Amino acid sequence: MSRPNELAECVKRSLERYFKDMDGEMPTSIYEMVLKNVEKPMIEVVLGQAKGNQTLAAEMLGINRNTLRTKMQQLRIKG
Repeated sequence: MSRPNELAECVKRSLERYFKDMDGEMPTSIYEMVLKNVEKPMIEVVLGQAKGNQTLAAEMLGINRNTLRTKMQQLRIKG
């Protein structure tokens, strides 16, 4: 199992690099950008671990199945 702070450190490094790459430009919608870039791969990996079982994946994610299905549609994740 990975260290608890590993994901947080990865996000932090990515955001620091993002701001550096912006080269002084003012970014917008950072919150939405980060959520979209984390949420989709998280759901895809959990669905893979659950072998496509949406009920199990929703349990693993701590959300209900309808919420998972809605997120899958929004993020264009095939079930």
